[in-house]
Amino acid sequence: MEIDDIKKSALLIDGDIFFDRSIKNLNWFNIGGKTKIFFKPSSLKGLIDYLKLYAERNKIFILGNGSNVLFDDDTYQGTVIKLGKSFSNITLLDNETIIAGTAASQKKVSEFAKDNNISGLEFMSCIPGSIGGGIRMNSGCFKKEFKDILISIQLVDFKGVVRSLPANKIDFNYRSIELPKDLIFLSATFKGNEKKSDEISNYMTKLNTVKNMAQPTKIKTSGSTFKNPINQTDRKVWELIRSCVPNETSYGDAFISKKHANFFVNKKNAKSEDMKSLINFVKKKVKDQTGVKLELEIVVVE
Repeated sequence: MEIDDIKKSALLIDGDIFFDRSIKNLNWFNIGGKTKIFFKPSSLKGLIDYLKLYAERNKIFILGNGSNVLFDDDTYQGTVIKLGKSFSNITLLDNETIIAGTAASQKKVSEFAKDNNISGLEFMSCIPGSIGGGIRMNSGCFKKEFKDILISIQLVDFKGVVRSLPANKIDFNYRSIELPKDLIFLSATFKGNEKKSDEISNYMTKLNTVKNMAQPTKIKTSGSTFKNPINQTDRKVWELIRSCVPNETSYGDAFISKKHANFFVNKKNAKSEDMKSLINFVKKKVKDQTGVKLELEIVVVE
């Protein structure tokens, strides 16, 4: 991949461009090698300028908070783009409507909603990802998903063309949406309903208490590894894994959490191949013993 022109133009683009940058510390697994180019735009203009320069010469991956991503140990032969602070603004449109930049964390948006007496976004307080990642995955928990509160999104394609898209033009699935990969989400508009802040706060505390009792915290994990196989069985994926796979199963430093079987953990210095081997082993065991074909919820970047 020729990048000489990008190096020459780096100082002219509004943002920070790095070459052969380590991506190990940019994801919750703490796994991965380097990326050929890492770009953190400081403005929409900077992002558009870079996209027009980079064109479609090679791969682009949009990185949010890195909470559900598994990178390869080899160098990513493309550009990893992580939106900067100017894409994390959160504003109030009216008494029930919030506009949030997609680099903002879901937790911060839920806190903003609470502080402004807007209910309906409480579930976001339990999800560590960014708003952009939440849109792409139709994130959700406690029987609530992005599709339930999303009004519209502003986006830019890899050619630098900006447009808005109403939520009713998006096909939402369980932990996915039907939109092309060559789109970068810029901001999202959410609709909630008015409620007293203290009531919202109490509900958020209740949700997080339940979550923390069931899921591991303060470890190197990317959350739920597999989607619940809702069309194949009534059993949760963690139940399938627990019944089919010995809990002590590991590959290198890649382990299954003892607290929640659908959380895979980098105990210390796991490699991407260790985690992939664990993933494939679990998939095979569950398929062989139950007939259920597991589908990844985490995103594997190669």
